[in-house]
Amino acid sequence: MYNFGMKRIFIVLLILLSANYVFAMTNEELSEKAKLEYVQNNVDDAFQTLLSIPEDDRTSQNWLLLGNVLQDKGRLDDAIFMYHQAEQTDLKDYRPPYNLGRIYLEQEKPNSAIKEFEKSISLKKDNPYTHYNLACAYIKLKEYKKARKELLNAIALKNTVPEFHYNLAYVYKQLNNEKNAKVYLEFYNKLEANSK
Repeated sequence: MYNFGMKRIFIVLLILLSANYVFAMTNEELSEKAKLEYVQNNVDDAFQTLLSIPEDDRTSQNWLLLGNVLQDKGRLDDAIFMYHQAEQTDLKDYRPPYNLGRIYLEQEKPNSAIKEFEKSISLKKDNPYTHYNLACAYIKLKEYKKARKELLNAIALKNTVPEFHYNLAYVYKQLNNEKNAKVYLEFYNKLEANSK
């Protein structure tokens, strides 16, 4: 005979079994769960899932995702720590120095940003956004020739990003090359018109 007491015991058993399942998840499964939560914009859940992975077992991807969550929350110093942890966990991953460079650029620390972007490029030369952001750091320092070189690299890798062309037009203007400034401004305007 089924009664209310049995129903309560059944519910408690289900809760215990589901709790044990979470604890029984491997670190790899927890990593995948956190990625999915992050992609679905469940940032707090992703953060808690990542924290459930012991520090010694965290992969570069785990540390990187922790940094992303903290950066999204505006906790830049904590994000920097996590990106450094990611770097130390996998010295060949180009993403931690790229993300560090972006934070330093946001914090108006172009020299620190340049170091990180150069490190990222040494690990992966074909990321146009790293070249672009490196150029932005050089622009902040008014090193327009270096910025031009990096913007040309970015455009050579991906010529469909309007901002690349706009910033190159600006750089050429700063270098008193009105002809090329006009050419790249026209590219920018065409790309902008096509994106609407």
